[in-house]
Amino acid sequence: MTGTGIEVRRVTTAEDLAACYAVRTEVFVVEQGVPEAVEYDAYDAGAIHVLAVGPDGPLGTGRLLYGPAALAKTGDPEVGSLGRLAVLKAARGLGVGALLVRAIEAEAVALGLSAVDLGAQTHALGFYERLGYEAYGPEFDDAGMPHRAMRRRLP
Repeated sequence: MTGTGIEVRRVTTAEDLAACYAVRTEVFVVEQGVPEAVEYDAYDAGAIHVLAVGPDGPLGTGRLLYGPAALAKTGDPEVGSLGRLAVLKAARGLGVGALLVRAIEAEAVALGLSAVDLGAQTHALGFYERLGYEAYGPEFDDAGMPHRAMRRRLP
């Protein structure tokens, strides 16, 4: 998936995975103050990771949990869990986040999933709503920040 010189690809190499982790460290650990012990978890090993890259290098990342890993989060074996969506500050406003979400959704469709859930930081609810996600349930705390659960049914 590409757009305006931005390529979004499924991670298949150790180098790309390291780039994903570097983006997450910059956004979540450095910028938002999430402890590394919270940011990196056992789900990373079995997740599908996607990476957005521009002419000057990595711009953003996200991951999809599916199967038993997603079931623990969604309660439904046909629903994937989108998470760890991060876009570097310099790349925000360029459409990178939307490209990442759509790439994750494409991976979910390829797996035969019927929907994607996520836990959105409350300041990002509008972003996800514009992409077709609907909030449900009460606000909850994740890593010291308010979140809401959201879901989008897939075509």
